[in-house]
Amino acid sequence: MSHPSVMLYALSTCIHCRHTKEYLEKNNIDFECTYVDKLSGQERETVLEKVREVNPRLSFPTMIIGPSHTVVVGFNPEAIQEALAQ
Repeated sequence: MSHPSVMLYALSTCIHCRHTKEYLEKNNIDFECTYVDKLSGQERETVLEKVREVNPRLSFPTMIIGPSHTVVVGFNPEAIQEALAQ
């Protein structure tokens, strides 16, 4: 089954981010992951600005799912599945 694109913005030290990543992997959901805390300089600022646009609280994990750019914040399997089904 093909899933919409999933972009995961995470922190390498965040347990909720780790659980989200494990959930995506366990369910064979293709995704890209950017560990924001491992970026530096302009690249980090650019990514933080992008995350802030969809999640003003700048909390992690933040996911952008599918062509509709549905945003899921935090480890929320139900919301992830709902966004994938759209």
